[in-house]
Amino acid sequence: MADFLGLMKQAAELKSKMEAMQVELERLEVEGTAGGGLLTLKLSGKGDVKAVHIDDSLLKVDQREIIEDLIIAAHADARRKLETLLQDKMQALTGGLPLPPGLKLF
Repeated sequence: MADFLGLMKQAAELKSKMEAMQVELERLEVEGTAGGGLLTLKLSGKGDVKAVHIDDSLLKVDQREIIEDLIIAAHADARRKLETLLQDKMQALTGGLPLPPGLKLF
């Protein structure tokens, strides 16, 4: 019975920490770049695109396909950074609590 109560306490603590993490994700931003920094894109901690910056040198009519490709590449770069950051935060948050592989809490 003591194990069950301990597990319930850990679950309540995890729930509280998860709620705090959700608030932190609202403030978190990561930046992805492409084209050697000619295009940058910012994502929120929840993966929403917050900003895109395109260098003036790309703003030519014949550069449209390049810009489109760079936006996709910058988004992928930012997404990878965000996923790594979230994994690190989840490991710190769960503190050794065994979670099933592939469990996505966000």
